[in-house]
Formats: sequence, C-alpha cells, structure tokens
Amino acid sequence: MHILPIASGKGGVGKSLVAANLAIALAQAGKRVVLVDLDLGGSNLHLVLGIHSVPAGIGNVIQQSSVQLNDVLMPTDYPNLLFIPGDAEIPGIANLNNKQKLMLLRRMKQLDADYVIIDLGAGTSFNTLDFFLSSSHGIIVTTPTPTAIVNAYLFLKNAVFRIITNNVKRKSPGGEYLERVKKEGTQLQRMNITTIMQQLQLHDPDSYSKVSQALTRFQPRMILNMLEDPKDAQKANRLRRSCSQYLDTELEHLGIIYRDDLQDVALSSRLPIISYKPNSVLSQALYRIADKVLQSTEDDEDLMDIQTIEESYANAGIEAEIDFQAKIDYIEDLLHAGALSTGDLIETIKNQQLEITQLKKQNMLYKTKLVKAVQQGYKI
Repeated sequence: MHILPIASGKGGVGKSLVAANLAIALAQAGKRVVLVDLDLGGSNLHLVLGIHSVPAGIGNVIQQSSVQLNDVLMPTDYPNLLFIPGDAEIPGIANLNNKQKLMLLRRMKQLDADYVIIDLGAGTSFNTLDFFLSSSHGIIVTTPTPTAIVNAYLFLKNAVFRIITNNVKRKSPGGEYLERVKKEGTQLQRMNITTIMQQLQLHDPDSYSKVSQALTRFQPRMILNMLEDPKDAQKANRLRRSCSQYLDTELEHLGIIYRDDLQDVALSSRLPIISYKPNSVLSQALYRIADKVLQSTEDDEDLMDIQTIEESYANAGIEAEIDFQAKIDYIEDLLHAGALSTGDLIETIKNQQLEITQLKKQNMLYKTKLVKAVQQGYKI
C-alpha cells in the first residue's frame, strides 16, 4: 500500500482538486483507493466529490476511541474509491497532539487499499509536515506565480528541518548543538543545510548518520498547476535549483496542468473535472500524472537517480507545449463549429489579459520586496 500525501505552501493553488481527481484516475485504473481529507480545520473535499453531507469523519475517530477509520469510510460514485471526511466543524480538530497524530498514521497504514491519498492543509504546521513526511515521495502542488513558488520552497525547507529535528535526540550531542544554535540567537532555518550536517558529523556522528539516511529517502515530487503559457513550465526549474543548492534535496517533476475555466464549471456542478469532461486538456493532464504515479510506485523504495529527475523536467516542458497547442486547437474547433462566438473569444482573451496584468503587478511587488530584503542584508 502506498501513501500519497498532497500538500501546498499556500492556499488557492488547486491542491484539493488535484487530490480528488488523481484519486479518481487511480481508481479508474483498477486500484483500490482511499481519499482522506486531512485539511483539518478547513475540510471541504467532500464538496469536490459531490457529497453534500458527511455523517462522520476524522473528528469522530480522534474524539471517540471506539471509532475506527473503517467505520467512517464512505462510498463514492466512483468504483474502487472510498472517502474519509475531515470534520472541520468539530472544535479543536486541527490541533492534534502527538499521540493522536501517530494513531491516525498507524490506522491509515492498516487500511485495505493500494493507495491512500491524503489531502493536507496548506502551510507548514508540524501536523501537516509530519503527515507529508509519512511518505518518502510526498507531492507538493504549486503554481507559476512567484509567491506560490517561494511558499513551495519554504514548505520543503521546513520539511527538511523537520526531518533533521525528528532524527536527532534532544539530549544527544547533536541535539545539544541544535539547541545551542537556537539560544545563541541564530535562527536555525537561516543556516545552510550543509553547515548543519557538517556540525552534526563533527559533534554527533551517530545522529549525522541517521539524518543522512532520512534525507536520502526524502524524494518529494511537484505538480505545477494553473499554467497560462508554455514558458511557465520553466519556472519549476528555479524551485528545483533552490532545493538542490540549499536543501540538498532533489525534486522530481510529476507534470503540468493548465488553467481551465471548465474546472470552475465542474466545481459548481459538484463534479470532478475528470468526471465532468474526461477528454479535456485538464483531465488528460491529470491522467498523465496518474500514469506517472502508477509507474513510480511499482517499487516505492527505489531511489531516483539524477538522470530520471532531469528527464522529468524536460518532459514537463514538452507536455506544456503539447497541452498549450491542444488548448488552441480546441478553441479553434469551437469557433469554427459556431459553439464559440467571436464575442466569447474576445471576452476570453480579455479575461486572460486581466489575469496576466494582475500577475505582473504581483511580480513587481515581489521584486520590490526582494530588492529591499537584499539591501537590508537578509538571507534566505
């Protein structure tokens, strides 16, 4: 059984939509899939699946020791796919203690499924990071916007530091070194991973060995969502370079997904896009990602070599070009068939130009803040 946690550095990047549609695609491939809503405090994944009300969920499992995860499994309209709701309305559900967290992880690993897909909340809380690290190959969803890319990097950075602190005992020489760094006023997360590992090797070889093994197993994957242009695919390389240079972590590229207004129509109809329009460019991109997941999880313990990661980024660029041309061809077909009037086409272009203008403003704001930060001597 494979656990696939799906996270994001910030909200609004389409994480839940990816989780739901990926779960359906894997189920359609004949795999037994359980989709878990662990966006605790803000769970709404049931709405994406078209489920109007949930009788019980994660909150009942946490608050009542007699309730098991199997007791809150819900059938869906999709064969091979079961769903566990999150219960956002239960007060305090987002603030799990360590015992509750370990209990949920243990029970999820006991589910009768080929894949357990976990939709996590956005951000870098310890609970989110620990659920993300329940698999060596967690998926982070981001978009080409500068803020989303930075937040995705910060999420992975927090995950790496969580791996370090989880594998160094507090009272060990390495633990004492980390505590000393904190007390001296040097923020741990501003330090380079290489420096920390060198100091661990010097002060605590046993902890260094343990952390090194854990970091070697950490091989996260990325999905770049809401593309507008094939050039957007290149922005993933910046994230990859930052992870490689500063986190000593290689980030695999699972694929790209273009922005499509059909997604909003499908969502308002309470239907996942794969069910609403399976032949759309968006749906085909999700099926393509599902195929990669199926191929890569044949042996979850295999370490991915650098050549395979290089190929994943090259393929993403090719996929961006192909899908962009498919979008253009689709619009032309609608126009020639009379299903799309000239006025509709003009309105579509106007909306795209407005979105591009907003992105440019956001980019300028980000650049201004970055310049100020550099001038003030701030280092990431």
